[in-house]
Amino acid sequence: MFAAIQSLDPWRFQAHPEVWLVVLFLIGSYIYMVRSIGPQAVAEGEPVVTRVQVASFAGAMALLWVGADWPMHDIGEEYLYSAHMVQHMIFSLFFPPLALLATPQWMLRLIVGDGRFYRACTWLAKPVVVGVIFNVMVMVTHIPPVVNASVRSAPLHYSLHLMLVLTALLMWMPVVGPFHELRISDAAKPIYLFLQSVVPTVPAGWLTFAEGVVYSHYNEPVRVWGISPTDDQQLAGAIMKIGGSVFLWSLVVFYFFKRFATNWKEENSYRRRPLTFDEVKSEFDSTPAPPEKVS
Repeated sequence: MFAAIQSLDPWRFQAHPEVWLVVLFLIGSYIYMVRSIGPQAVAEGEPVVTRVQVASFAGAMALLWVGADWPMHDIGEEYLYSAHMVQHMIFSLFFPPLALLATPQWMLRLIVGDGRFYRACTWLAKPVVVGVIFNVMVMVTHIPPVVNASVRSAPLHYSLHLMLVLTALLMWMPVVGPFHELRISDAAKPIYLFLQSVVPTVPAGWLTFAEGVVYSHYNEPVRVWGISPTDDQQLAGAIMKIGGSVFLWSLVVFYFFKRFATNWKEENSYRRRPLTFDEVKSEFDSTPAPPEKVS
């Protein structure tokens, strides 16, 4: 009897050694490449990694661990679809750009190479191609039969999460990827990111306004924090729409001002630096003399 009651506790600890191994493997691989391979892969005097890259890597690993381990994983898989939605946002919006920002160009070139794999990544990372692939993946992961099957099958669940992360990494490649040849201009980034926020509004609106419980798996008698299945479903839609849009639109605004307001402060400031004699002389020399008046 006690074991049955304990099994219904949503907050019971469940170990996920596979997640710990993945995180430890990534950390160990990163440290090994930075310390052992990096000094031979960069030019003399060039830093192997920057502080920003190290901080981004730490943030990426923290997000990966939080999203994939207890309690987020267990609550999201067994009880609350809203927690499952937070997982998806971590794996598609927050973790991938940090992981790319943490990766030096030399490291990714060693991993990808310059052969067929590089050419495949180059083609897949084209904005139109990866935009379609990523948004199709977002739609597929919200189809009720797929969701209900994935939370009951660990291999399918992890496979979908892996595919979501890989497609998200490709989606973010034109924005913050280490390969500069694959990045789009700062003027195109706001448009690109805005378009990525459009398609998710479809499943978000559907979840918010659907009548009845969409995903039968989450219609459980044991509730977390007393949230009903319908409220949980609506909360998931709000998280997807508002949370994802706020994050992406914040980046849209950032890149817009980065591109079009770079010199605004200097151009609209009342402060003027003193002119030098050489600058005044150069301006006079470049100005044609006025025509002489004929008396």
